[in-house]
Amino acid sequence: QVQLEESGGGLVQTGGSLRLSCVVSGRISSTYIMSWFRQSQGKERESIARVPWGSGGTFYSDSVRGRFTASRDSAKNMVYIEMNNLKPEDTAVYYCAADPSGYGGPSPVRYRYWGQGTQVTVSS
Repeated sequence: QVQLEESGGGLVQTGGSLRLSCVVSGRISSTYIMSWFRQSQGKERESIARVPWGSGGTFYSDSVRGRFTASRDSAKNMVYIEMNNLKPEDTAVYYCAADPSGYGGPSPVRYRYWGQGTQVTVSS
């Protein structure tokens, strides 16, 4: 069983930055894919970044590539996403999720474990 808990959300002005953190508890192996999703009101949950717990590259959606940086620190059992040049359209609840299968991908249904989410609001 794996537990995830996000923190770091808040209110920021356009062009500002935030760093979200996700504490990973429980048994996790190098096969896990850790992902950040976001969901704004009335929209579907969107995969924005995926990073393997083991080795491998990080994937970003077109909407955040070049502005957001995802990373993980396996020694501290933490996953992060650094968000720069924030825009009002980045306003959403941000979720950390884990897929034990190693496949990952953009579909939320593949992810077994989820955090409770943290709100990010970007004012114009």
